[in-house]
This record gives sequence, C-alpha cells and structure tokens, in this order.
Amino acid sequence: MRLARTTGTTAAGRLGLVLLASAALVAVAPPPPATAAPVAPAAPGVTVEERRLDGDVPRRILDDSGFDGVAPAFAASLRGAGSYGQAERAAVRHGERLWQRAVDRAQGRGPAVGELSRDDDRPLYWARLAMTRELRAWHAESGLSEAAGTRLLERLESASRGQDSMTGGGAGDRAKGLKRIVVTGFDPFTLDRDIRISNPSGALALALDGTVIRTADGPARVETAVFPVRWGDFADGTVERALRRALPRADLFVTVSQGRVGRIDVERYNGAWRGGFGDNENVSETGLVPVKDPATQPQWTTTTLPYAAIAAAGTGRFPVYDNTSVTEIPAGGTAPVVRPAGPTPGSAARAGGGGDYLSNEIAYRATLLRDRLGLDIPGGHVHTPVLQFGPGNTDPATGTVSDPVFVQNRLDITEQLRTIVRVAAEES
Repeated sequence: MRLARTTGTTAAGRLGLVLLASAALVAVAPPPPATAAPVAPAAPGVTVEERRLDGDVPRRILDDSGFDGVAPAFAASLRGAGSYGQAERAAVRHGERLWQRAVDRAQGRGPAVGELSRDDDRPLYWARLAMTRELRAWHAESGLSEAAGTRLLERLESASRGQDSMTGGGAGDRAKGLKRIVVTGFDPFTLDRDIRISNPSGALALALDGTVIRTADGPARVETAVFPVRWGDFADGTVERALRRALPRADLFVTVSQGRVGRIDVERYNGAWRGGFGDNENVSETGLVPVKDPATQPQWTTTTLPYAAIAAAGTGRFPVYDNTSVTEIPAGGTAPVVRPAGPTPGSAARAGGGGDYLSNEIAYRATLLRDRLGLDIPGGHVHTPVLQFGPGNTDPATGTVSDPVFVQNRLDITEQLRTIVRVAAEES
C-alpha cells in the first residue's frame, strides 16, 4: 500500500542500528572472539539484529512467553494506516503496550503463559525486533520518505523501551512526599556468541518500573527504561533525549548494565573513550565519545552515588565493590596505563571503571548531562554480575533456553540491585 502523501518529518537520527547488555559475558572487558559463526549480512531492509529472529531460540522465547502475537497485531494496524499520522499513532500505541505488557509480566500481573520465568527480559527484546522488522517491511511499500520511516522507528523504539514514560514523576508525587528515582538497563548483547543471552539490567528495569521503594526517609517511586546496544544510537543522542526531561525531576539516578562474574561494582569514574568492541549490529566504533559541544567535553566524569555506603551495606549474596580503577594515557605520555586509584590530572581516557563499551558510555553520558544541566543529585553506574546458566547448560549448543539456576541468579541479582537502589536513596 502506498500512502497518499509523504511527510517532511525530520529524522532525529539513524535507526537501523541495534542493542545492549548480556548474560554469559563480561561487559566491561570484551570477551574472546566468539566461537559461533557470525550472522550473515542482513538482507536489504532487515538489520543484522532483526535477522537473528529466524533462529530457533528467539522463536521459542516468543512462543513460550505468549509474545509471539505482538508483531502480527502491530503489522495489522500498519496495514490499516492511511496516513503518516495514523502509522505514527500505531507505532506509539503498540510500543507502549509492549513495554507495559513486559512490565506487568515481570511484576506478576496478567495471565501466566508458558513455562518461561516471568522475570525474563528476553520476550521484550525479541518482540520489539519483530515489530521493527514489520515496520521496515511496511515502510518499504508505503511511499513514505526515508526521514519519515526513521522517525516511525524512533517513536516505536522509545515507546517500547519505557523512555517516553520515564518523566521522573510529577507534582503529585511531590505532594505525596515521594522521592523520584530513575533506573536504566540494557538489551541482551553478544548474541552471536550465545543467542540465549539475557541481561539482568533489563530484567531489573522491568521489575522496578512504576514501583515504590520504602526507604528510611520515606517512599520513592522508580521509573525505568532500557537502551539498545548500538554505537550509532548513542551517537545520535538516544541517552540524552530520554534523560533530559527525567533527570531534572529526579532525586537519584542509577544506570545499570551487566559486568563482571560473581561481583557487583559501583563505578567511580567514567571515561570519554570508545574501545571498539562490536555491538548488536556487529558495528565497531573507536575514538572519543561523540557528544554535543565537544570543545567542553571532559575526559572523565565521576559518580555522585554514595559508593562507600553501598559497598559497606549488606545488600545480598554478591560482593559489592567501590571500583576506582581506570585506564589512561598520562599527560605527556603515549601509552595506556592502568591506574587503580583513578585518573591523574591531564590524562586522556582509554577506559573508565566500567570499561570502554556502551556501559561505560551510558554512565559517561548520564553524568555529563547531570553536570551540564547543573544538577546536584546523586547518580552513577552499577555493574551487575554476569548472569550464568547452571552446570551442564553453559554451552549454547545445549539449546537450553532457561534453567532453575539461571532463573534464581537473575532473581537474586534483581533483588540485590533493588536493595542497592534503596541504600543509595537513603544515604543521599
């Protein structure tokens, strides 16, 4: 079907890219090369990330969770759209429904479907990709401009990631004495190594969105969102667009991603450097983190979370560390040096405490935005433990989508991070 007219809507950024966070890998230090064969180049109009939908594991996750009908319902709405405006409303409406459905499922609301654990973040990830693939196919036949198609994808992405609803609360919350907390997570990543991967930071976002945490200083409402593991989306400003409205209304923010095996890290320093590890579109980027007004861009930003109190509190089964290590090129030097106690004056960043991948970058961007907006609020990054399968199921060749150890590990990580957020609110 071709629409009667095209739109002049300006593209806010490229959107054929794709996503972030993981489960059997380390996010802060890129893993060794994957042993699995890489995904073949995507067919025209289909991204590398979307092409993975044709694998057995994604289909099983969608079928078992009951999310297999999400994309067909969206496609039917698109076929009934007679204008750009109708298509945009369909993208936003179905995106918001997907996010809320995933949140409701994670928080125990709605009918139980299949055997997949309710707290699983993967149905949201794969259902969104199925929707973006449907939107690309529809756009190719619609007659809309490339800019209009990009805008539709952006609207679908932001709505289905919780970014549109993450406003940091309103005047009503203040009247009730509610603090406001912003928490972000990531998509699964390193999927060519293990297509079964889940990201505990994404599961955390679903578990906490819209909930109220009881602290010693009173209740606090949590608003969450998830972000893609794609260099291009970050360069196009997806973090700043989502957080610019939310942070000025927040009392605390915590960006979260999957990190090291068996431990939780509060990252003290964030570096302005991209290390080049491939994203979910198999794209590599190396160099300074691209931001607006690069002339005033610092090499380092710092957390304002109460890191000492968080590390000292008994929050759960995993040890918690105040991580101060960075990698820098010292002033006047040429070679990278690891600094266990943080950066030295005048140095150039090569890795923050959270590494040189997108987990470090979201921490850098969020804290830089905090500073540029002149906000005096606690905020920073926390790395979760790597989410692992039980013995006998660690090899992707087993095809095991979930097991009791995998589920319990994710639940334990979620509950410990919920406690860490509470401690951060109380100690701030």
